[in-house]
Amino acid sequence: MLPRSAQKLEMTLVSYSRQRLPRPARLYSTPSKTVNAPVAAFAQVPLPHPDYPPILAQRELPVDESSHLFAMQGFLKRRTPYTILPTPLPDDRVSSLNSFYFTDSPTQDQLAVMDACLHNLYDVPRAKQVFQQLRASKSGESLLESRIYNSFLEAYIDMAYTKEPEDRTLWVEDAYQLYDTMEKGIEKVHPTSSTYAIMLQAWRRFNPESETPVHLSNMPNPTTLLSNLMDREISPTNVVADRIFSSSEEASDIIKLLSKAAVELNLPHVLAELGQAESLGSHVPDPLEDVPEVNPVTRLNTPSEETLDESGNVIPVQTQGEVPFNLSNLRKHLAQVTLARRVLPEDLASRQKLLEESVYDVAVERLRHEAKVFDDLGLGGRELQRADLQKWMWDWHQKLKTRLEAEIKEIIAAEAKIGELLCPRFDIHIDHQSASNRTVPRMGPFLSLVKPEKLSLITILEIMRLQGSGGVTDGMKTARALLTVGRAVENEYKAEMCKRNNIAIPSHARPGEFTGYFTGLGYRDLHARRVTAAKYMEDSEEWTSEWTQLLRVRVGSILVDCLMDTATIERTAVDKRTNEEIKEHQPAFYHAYEYVRGQKLGVIRLNPVVSERIAKDGVRETLHPRHLPMLVKPKPWLSYDQGGYLYNRSAAMRFKDCQEQQTYLDHASALGNVELVYAGLDVLGSTPWKVNRKIFDVVLKVWNSGERLCKVPPAAYDQPEPEKPPNVNDIKAKSVYGTRLKAYMQDRANNHSDRCSVNYKIEIARAFLGDTMYLPHNLDFRGRAYPIPPHFNHIGDDLSRGLLMFAEAQPLGERGLRWLKIHLANLYGFDKGNFDERVKFVTDHLEDVYDSAENPLDGRRWWTKADDPWQCLATCMELHEALESGDPHAFMSYLPVHQDGTCNGLQHYAALGGDVKGAAQVNLSVTDRPSDVYTYVANMVEQLIEEDLKKGDKYAIMLAGRVSRKVVKQTVMTTVYGVTYIGAREQIERQLKDRKDLPEEECWGASAYLAKKACVLSCIGDLFSGAKAIQTWLNLCARLISKSIPADRVPDALQAPSRKKKNGSSLTRNRIRKEQMSSVVWTTPLGLPIVQPYRKTKRKQVMTAIQSVFISDPNAPAEVNAVKQASAFPPNFIHSLDATHMMLTALECRTQGLTFASVHDSYWTHASSIDKMSEIIRDTFIALHSSDVLGKLATEFRTRYASHKVPLASLRIGKLLKNLEGAGVRIVTSSEQAAALHEDGCTSFDNIMDVSDVEAGSIAQISTLPEDSKTIGISQKVEVPKPKRGRPFKNATIIQGEIASLADEDGAGDEDTDSPLSNKFVDLSAVLPPLPKKGDFDVETIKKSQYFFS
Repeated sequence: MLPRSAQKLEMTLVSYSRQRLPRPARLYSTPSKTVNAPVAAFAQVPLPHPDYPPILAQRELPVDESSHLFAMQGFLKRRTPYTILPTPLPDDRVSSLNSFYFTDSPTQDQLAVMDACLHNLYDVPRAKQVFQQLRASKSGESLLESRIYNSFLEAYIDMAYTKEPEDRTLWVEDAYQLYDTMEKGIEKVHPTSSTYAIMLQAWRRFNPESETPVHLSNMPNPTTLLSNLMDREISPTNVVADRIFSSSEEASDIIKLLSKAAVELNLPHVLAELGQAESLGSHVPDPLEDVPEVNPVTRLNTPSEETLDESGNVIPVQTQGEVPFNLSNLRKHLAQVTLARRVLPEDLASRQKLLEESVYDVAVERLRHEAKVFDDLGLGGRELQRADLQKWMWDWHQKLKTRLEAEIKEIIAAEAKIGELLCPRFDIHIDHQSASNRTVPRMGPFLSLVKPEKLSLITILEIMRLQGSGGVTDGMKTARALLTVGRAVENEYKAEMCKRNNIAIPSHARPGEFTGYFTGLGYRDLHARRVTAAKYMEDSEEWTSEWTQLLRVRVGSILVDCLMDTATIERTAVDKRTNEEIKEHQPAFYHAYEYVRGQKLGVIRLNPVVSERIAKDGVRETLHPRHLPMLVKPKPWLSYDQGGYLYNRSAAMRFKDCQEQQTYLDHASALGNVELVYAGLDVLGSTPWKVNRKIFDVVLKVWNSGERLCKVPPAAYDQPEPEKPPNVNDIKAKSVYGTRLKAYMQDRANNHSDRCSVNYKIEIARAFLGDTMYLPHNLDFRGRAYPIPPHFNHIGDDLSRGLLMFAEAQPLGERGLRWLKIHLANLYGFDKGNFDERVKFVTDHLEDVYDSAENPLDGRRWWTKADDPWQCLATCMELHEALESGDPHAFMSYLPVHQDGTCNGLQHYAALGGDVKGAAQVNLSVTDRPSDVYTYVANMVEQLIEEDLKKGDKYAIMLAGRVSRKVVKQTVMTTVYGVTYIGAREQIERQLKDRKDLPEEECWGASAYLAKKACVLSCIGDLFSGAKAIQTWLNLCARLISKSIPADRVPDALQAPSRKKKNGSSLTRNRIRKEQMSSVVWTTPLGLPIVQPYRKTKRKQVMTAIQSVFISDPNAPAEVNAVKQASAFPPNFIHSLDATHMMLTALECRTQGLTFASVHDSYWTHASSIDKMSEIIRDTFIALHSSDVLGKLATEFRTRYASHKVPLASLRIGKLLKNLEGAGVRIVTSSEQAAALHEDGCTSFDNIMDVSDVEAGSIAQISTLPEDSKTIGISQKVEVPKPKRGRPFKNATIIQGEIASLADEDGAGDEDTDSPLSNKFVDLSAVLPPLPKKGDFDVETIKKSQYFFS
């Protein structure tokens, strides 16, 4: 029995056969094998098949709720497929295996130079030179893929035909030599359909009978090419439809050449396929087969030969209409067939396409138009009495465009004149690594990728957008600005490449084709769709290279420097002495330095007048489409960098300057391990939204009034400046005044930043009024999903959420009306009563609800006192409209209603540890009323304060009765995420300041008291002992992993470079610390690999025209930061769990037809669907925690780090040995091993050692030379396995036993080579602590807990 999707595909393919034309052999199924029809669509793409558990291989169950739940439980209980890659090498070591996975920056720079020089044939000879160098040094590596070779083939042919026809013989010869290399597979790169298309194009242009003949004896003719491509099982139709052919005439000629070759080779099936291709190209596709077609435009078909009668007279021939061959028609047909018409859409949304295609052109036209309006009104130059942001931007753009045109010409001329360029102004110099490859980091090719007009707009818009970012008031960090501008230029270039190729955009699966996410068939179907679509997109795109951070900074520095030189404004002031008006031209942007936490930081600031204008004027011109919602459903995620926006390239994960994260995700995608992660992102991105017009009108009225109301900041800061004390010379009074004045200045600056932020939200909401919009999502490195548009989304603040509502409505129903009232009570802050009490709360305040809805600004403003006022107002209006509709149960509601977890991190900890006491506090247990852990902790703190109150403690007196749940809520919530004492103090200080009932200058001391003296953290630890035990286990595992070294790196780690002591004697130390490169990596239950990015700070200095910038290079990883790896692992692991729970819920809601959105642990749907979603939330949570999460994690660690070893000396650092002992770690040693350790004076391990001569000991001594090896009681010698790829070891080594490492301090690890522990190791798996004992809480209890999510 075929699934529905396969049946639809079969029908689609059969419909094409009705055209009564020969069918291509590779694109269509045969009638005798109809059951295999789906395979034909994916025949050209080899698909990996992950291992499925027996549960997924069973008979497919009927599509109902129980089968979905059963399939999900089976999926989660399977053995999660791991993505395991080698540990990165230190920056002073190289190997082919390391280069295969982690491209170094110099190589990436060379790839980028090739890309830029090939673009528009800018400098093909230079690109060729770099290419030859890479082929010599990186031959056979996957880095040099077939698309790069094809790009050079295409460039060589184009050079011979257009740019250097006088040297066409040389260029064509280069092309044929490169093709021959690919055909023979000498460099492990093989031809693709694009390769043969390029070579056929070359024959068409340069064959001996063409207008531009090239006479080469080894030139392959179409017959040879056809024979070769058939040997490689490449479809001739794919060759004909390749993007290399820019016109239908070219493609038609190629069909004729291949048809003739097919006759010569006696290949009738190829001839039939080519005939079908030509027919498809002449046929205008129309999915509406039953609708009468409009006659297509035809051309006259004149016979090539005249026909004569018997008398020799010409017989008049009746001309016939003929549909001309059209390449675009063929491509559309081919795409529909190849992707089975279910991956590609039948119609693209033109508005979204236009929005992304012409953003900078539209911005220029808008600015030009507004400038013209000013001029027409006589408000042009000096007559302009009111500064206007758009007028300024237009002036800057004109000046900067002219400046860039001249500057780029100068740079190109200088680079053409000087081979090894030294340009002091932009500090374009040769770095040592590049010099070794004889390449120079020239900027001309990169600045020529995008037109100066767009470069100008990019620079202005990005700098304007960044103002106020990074904690810099009215400005931005210089390094961030340069990187952002450089990255924006790179993104625009790649977007242009994507647009130029006119690639069809994959669409989402249709509802009728869905077979479930967790079944074996459903998972395979997801995988097949994604791989096929990704392959199609990759084949259709031109090759482009990623830019390095260094390159982005260099490009950005040139553009930003030119902007700062050219952008000016005119400021006007009145001389207080003469009352004369003074005008002065000032820079719009300027460079400065400020000190942040004792460090000197370079910043780019906006002129105060410009900053003020941004807060007042419209800012829509500064918004790029990648910062906006979409008008159509986002492109499905096909790979780590393909999805979301149609043309603007986005990444599926927000990599934190960590190449490892990108590499892991890329390989996990290739293995088919992350299908459900991509599917979850597609579900979140396909939720339709619209702007709540009623709320928008109120917000706009408040904004235009300039008053402060409910988190809408006032136009002018409305708080009084602190009065200067009369006794200013008094040290204490002066200190208090300084503290208050500093707080006032900071609040005033924050008010301005908040005003700018709200301006963005209002402008975007205004632009999308009346439209349905979508929010493409991607992940952070823990797997948490976020909308990509940063300014206006549902994860934003209360104002953003209040402005948004679902675009699709559902009838409210009786239960929906009840949930709408509960939702209103929650938003108001009455969320600790039971559900009946919350409904009663709304009923009692129904008059206030009506007043709020009918007179939001002129009434009693009850809604403004809510915890979330704008969402409260939106709910008041929705409830009012429903009650006044006449039939509230039939009312069509658009409002999202929330279900929030109770301290969701602690919920996961309680479920992981089976913690009965903790579960009761976070509503996992069955209760009549919701438990409130925040109130519980606040009461515990109040009890401690009462004890200090008796002692007369200053802060106890000050805080008595003031510690509410709100004061400790954030600290309790983030304890599970690893909050430190400093972080807790800052959180509590913010809450105390918001209370406004404590003196400003006392908040810091009071917060320190609460965080430390009142022991908020210890209160939480006592309450959740199970969580604390799991945190300790996770922390210890991370510490051990971060100090581990792969076995094949141990010999190199023991190499001992000598260094001089101060007294002149030599000190020999090994490389152990340098080789500690192992990050903590784990896999979520959905298959997503999580890589912690925390490594030692290692920055590269880049000299620019603005300042010396220090940037991190993600392609040159340093050793891991053991302390950060350990402290961050518990919260990151919990984040990955709550992200998995959310994804599971999103997939299951889509399966059951519910609209779904989420803000981490807050899940949204329609009011009428809350009961159903609540059931799904509980089912997914139970399924997740019934799959032995911690047991699987421990198994993965032992598998992933099976060969990892760590210096034994690291276990003695700090309190580690004591912590390992407390966690139950036991190291098995033989009596000889124990005796050897005691002889060396190492007795600190006695408490965790089990001496046994029955089991093999796990202590090992390693030496770099076999003859010097010293074993201590090991019964068997184990040789270090040589890596399959990479340089061989210079010295044979012997490793015996097992190995592990751990250090509490950053500097631990290096040992003098004469230290007794310098060459002793233990297996990491031998010292990983056992899992903490699980409690008695049964996770199935959650099904009956009505307040689990509420």
